[in-house]
Amino acid sequence: METIIREAQESDVPVIISLLSDFAAFENLSEFLTISEEDLHNAMFGEASFVEGLVCEVGGRTAGFAIFYPRFSSFRGQCGYYLEDIYIAAEYRGRGLGEKLLKEIARKGKDRGFERIDFQVLEWNFAAIEFYKALGAVLDSEDKHYKFVDQAFESLAD
Repeated sequence: METIIREAQESDVPVIISLLSDFAAFENLSEFLTISEEDLHNAMFGEASFVEGLVCEVGGRTAGFAIFYPRFSSFRGQCGYYLEDIYIAAEYRGRGLGEKLLKEIARKGKDRGFERIDFQVLEWNFAAIEFYKALGAVLDSEDKHYKFVDQAFESLAD
């Protein structure tokens, strides 16, 4: 079957949300999935959009997606992409689709003069860790992911 990697379009938002739901279930994070189609649409296609996306199609069916956006590493002086999510539906795994999505992100970044792709992986997701390592990813064990959300964010913004 023909595999196509292409830019996400506005009409892809519902299927990306559906795949995000599957992804959240896989990662045991469904309770935290609150994004709406409107939220994703605004982030990717709205007036102040900055999020980019790719869709992977196999035989005309959406098999996966990647969501990413530009970032800057101040200490290294490097621009790159932050890979927020990459997901391949279970029935399409093992076909090299994740690698194809990553290669397209890297090509897009290189065309923009970028030098890196950053991302996070849940520590229990050994299959993903091995997948990324096999492609040459390195672990920065020094970083810890913190976030300001909900009331903490609101307090800072006041």
